[in-house]
Amino acid sequence: QVRLVESGGGLVQAGGSLRLSCAASGRTFSSYAMGWFRQAPGKEREFVAAIRWSGGNTYYADSVKGRFTISRDNAKNTVFLQMNSLKPEDTAVYYCASRAGYYSGSNYNTPADFGSWGQGTQVTVSS
Repeated sequence: QVRLVESGGGLVQAGGSLRLSCAASGRTFSSYAMGWFRQAPGKEREFVAAIRWSGGNTYYADSVKGRFTISRDNAKNTVFLQMNSLKPEDTAVYYCASRAGYYSGSNYNTPADFGSWGQGTQVTVSS
């Protein structure tokens, strides 16, 4: 089991920036990739971004491309999500998740493919 702890959420005005962090511990060697998902009230959890620990390949939802950047610090087992030009529609609880097992594809959109999840951090963007 990989334990994940998110931090960095908060309240920001539209156009502002936030940086989320996700610290992984436990069986981190079993993690192949990390993802960020978000869930707004009354909506399903949706994919935001993902990154592979090895090689650093990144993947983004169309709604955040050009505004959000996912990165990782392998030495610290930490993943980051830099969010710029935030919009009110980015308001949600943001979760980081760990995906185990080798995967050569580029589809990280499915929450069920991720076995470990953090508790989430609230991001609120005011207009």
